[in-house]
Amino acid sequence: MKQLASLSAATTNAITWADREAPLFSVGDRVRISCRVPIGHYRVPTYLRGKEAVIERIIEPTAVDNEEEGYGRNAGRRRHYYRIAVSMRALWPEYLGSAQDGLRIEVFETWLQKV
Repeated sequence: MKQLASLSAATTNAITWADREAPLFSVGDRVRISCRVPIGHYRVPTYLRGKEAVIERIIEPTAVDNEEEGYGRNAGRRRHYYRIAVSMRALWPEYLGSAQDGLRIEVFETWLQKV
């Protein structure tokens, strides 16, 4: 039983990605949030669209694209969410706080483009 537990621990650390489920971005990548105005409810605030950000974390496990799923168009495709950091000055140029201040938010992969 002890051998089985150590074998399971060793094999669970390796990730085998399914087709198209590997993350498109890495921590530290610079990205731009898409500037789209789709009809309906979408989970990316309008004030973030078109802004540049940095990937801080890849959220695991992958998730179904809930925006597409809500309209019955997803067919189970899974992708990643990413925690991104956006500078407060990028959002509001008149911001008087520290240049280090930023907003952290999780955004679905389909909304991000590599810079």
